[in-house]
Amino acid sequence: MLWYTVSMDWIQPLTDWYKHNARDLPWRKTQSAYAVWISEIMLQQTRVAAVIPYYERFIAALPDIASLAAADDDRLHKLWEGLGYYSRARNLKRAAAEIIDRFGGEMPQTYEELLTLPGIGEYTAGAIASIAFGEAVPAVDGNVLRVWARLHADERDIRNPALKKEVRASLLPQIPKENAGVFNAALMELGAMICLPNGAPKCDDCPVKPFCEAYRQGRTAELPVVGAKKARRIERKTVFALSTEQGLLGYRRPNTGLLAGLWQLPEIGRELSDAEAAIWLGEHHLRPTGEIRFYERKHIFTHIEWHMRVCAANVAMETLPEGWVILDESHALPTAYRICLENGSMPNEQPVLS
Repeated sequence: MLWYTVSMDWIQPLTDWYKHNARDLPWRKTQSAYAVWISEIMLQQTRVAAVIPYYERFIAALPDIASLAAADDDRLHKLWEGLGYYSRARNLKRAAAEIIDRFGGEMPQTYEELLTLPGIGEYTAGAIASIAFGEAVPAVDGNVLRVWARLHADERDIRNPALKKEVRASLLPQIPKENAGVFNAALMELGAMICLPNGAPKCDDCPVKPFCEAYRQGRTAELPVVGAKKARRIERKTVFALSTEQGLLGYRRPNTGLLAGLWQLPEIGRELSDAEAAIWLGEHHLRPTGEIRFYERKHIFTHIEWHMRVCAANVAMETLPEGWVILDESHALPTAYRICLENGSMPNEQPVLS
């Protein structure tokens, strides 16, 4: 077992490399705890390139904790639209309200206090505490686990929570007290840019190659060990993409469960035949004014796949069914439903303004 025997001499080359090779990202231009917090939440399960425009738009629209706490839910969801995992946005607002209530509107400055806020786990608390406040605590994410597994030639499954705890405990005494944030950022950057998850790692460019056991043993391709994910559950449904002269039809989802409180297209939880879909329209007093079009779409969540048969039509009606609205650019429509629109956007949709 090599876990505690690898030299600590790799730390200085790592931080030196980071200072000269770190990507120029907008949240790295400030040590604002608020900016660090927003960026870290957005980056969870989302690519950096996708996050950048969302981050810039979000910060421009909601520049501080007070504005986030006071934000209208629909506006918050619209700013988040397309990022997915909307519970992240709801937890941001909940946490902002708690910061105002419990901490006088100022971001708590310690790892332990940050952990008490909704949506902030060990990794995020470590990132904020170290980068914004200089606290010498680890921030262990998937990138860090991959680097450590190769550095130490550790053969255990990096999805194992026990391993993550061990990595954190091992890192804790090694973090440079004077620049903890740089160390954590450097380790994450190494995993993102050099010690890659897919494809061969860029060992020739790696500042810690001389200290890497997986490289020495010629095992970088087989490490880390990543256990298989649990198979996703498949849900089949029919989604109705229905447009009137006024716009697209939809309604709000329940306030609990998947995509809670967001807007959606009408749906039924099974695949309907052409005839059944036409009957469904009639039952809702919706009269097609042209052809009814059918096509297939699929959307993948973390644990669920939606297999959707889409029924698209222009319709006429005398009154809106109860609870339905005309959707416009102010309504956040999750990607799972947006992909059901034939051109990917709502009628007359305009860019979101801050």
